[in-house]
Order: sequence, then C-alpha cells, then structure tokens
Amino acid sequence: MKVLVIPEDFRNDQYFLKPLFQRLFESINPQARVKVCNDPLLGGVDQALNLDRLDEIVDRYKGMIDLFILCVDRDGEKGRRARLDEIERRFFGVTIFLAENAWEEIETWLLAGIKDLPKNWSWKEIRSEVHVKKLYFEPLAQIRGVEGGPGRGRKTLGEEAAKQITAIRQKCPEDFDNLAKRLKESA
Repeated sequence: MKVLVIPEDFRNDQYFLKPLFQRLFESINPQARVKVCNDPLLGGVDQALNLDRLDEIVDRYKGMIDLFILCVDRDGEKGRRARLDEIERRFFGVTIFLAENAWEEIETWLLAGIKDLPKNWSWKEIRSEVHVKKLYFEPLAQIRGVEGGPGRGRKTLGEEAAKQITAIRQKCPEDFDNLAKRLKESA
C-alpha cells in the first residue's frame, strides 16, 4: 500500500508527519510506504482546502497512490470538520481520501508523543490552545536546542514523538486517534 500524506505546507511538516504515519502504519499495514506530498507545494490551509488544488494532487498521483491523507490545522475554526467531510465526499468513489484537522495545530500531535514536556506545562492547556506552534512547540524546540535543525526541530522531535504513537492516540482522541481508526478501516 502506498500512502500520500498531504500537509498544508510540507516544508516543515514533512519532518514529523512522515515518522508519525510510518509508525502508525506499522500496526495497520506494515507493508505501507508513506510519502509526504511535496509537489505541488500547498502554501497554507486555504490551498490545502481548495478542491482545485486537491484535484491536481489526486490527478497527478492516482494510480501510484492507494490512500491519500490530508492533514490540516483546525485553527479554532469550529466548521473545519464539515469542510473536511465535504472534501472526503468529493473524492468518494474516485480514491481513498481521508482528511483530518488537528486540534488545534498538527504540532499538537508531535507534542502528545514527547515524554518529558516541561513540568509547568499542562496537557489540558496545550490541547485547548489555538496557537500551539508558537506557544509550545517553538519553545520546546528552543529548550531542547533543536530549533536550528531540519524543520526547525520537527525532525528530531517528530522522530522522538513517533516512538509514542499510543500516547498520541490517547491524548488526541478527537483527531489523531479518530483518523487512526478510520485508516484501519480503509487499509
């Protein structure tokens, strides 16, 4: 099975989405090969939710990819799930296309897999924060001294987080675990 993960912008997100999904697929379909879409570059959530851009991706990779996974931030938009449902319906019968919005930014999934977050950080506060990247991820990358690495620390921290895929599923039930369950049904 060939899987294509479609992020809002691959330039940083590829560094943690690939290890997270590779680890997740070890329990779903160990033969799955995970790739992050880097052509075309989607320049943010508006392009990632644009049907013309998604049509372009599906048309380009259909026949080479068995499963498409769109991952976007929720960004505090309560109607985002409805938009993702609309996108999934658009591709129903054409290909397997699943879409999920992280609660609130996809860096939350990465943080859920880090075992030793600063003691004064509350998971409940992290989970409810709209600006997770700025207020939690970037400070963690600085604390760990990895902000100068690939993806501004996402590679190092993403590989660490991927080792705790069960914790990510438990801490992110509405989004990551929901997606994992749907992937298992689709695979």
